[in-house]
Amino acid sequence: MTKTTLNARRLLCPLPVIRTQDKVKHLQTGDQLEVICTDPGVMQDIPAWCRINGHTVLSTQQSDHDYIITLQVGS
Repeated sequence: MTKTTLNARRLLCPLPVIRTQDKVKHLQTGDQLEVICTDPGVMQDIPAWCRINGHTVLSTQQSDHDYIITLQVGS
């Protein structure tokens, strides 16, 4: 299992979700991806995308102006 970070700061919807989707395509089942964004909409958008595509949200957090979502890649 590897853990990767995706910097999606200063990108507005739908770009953080699109970048997340593109990054997940290059990861293996069980890998973790930490997505760091500044658009608060990702707190709903990325978990919804994960549910539809079979990935698991491990954590969500807010730090200053960053929204951080850690997900585990599903099969």
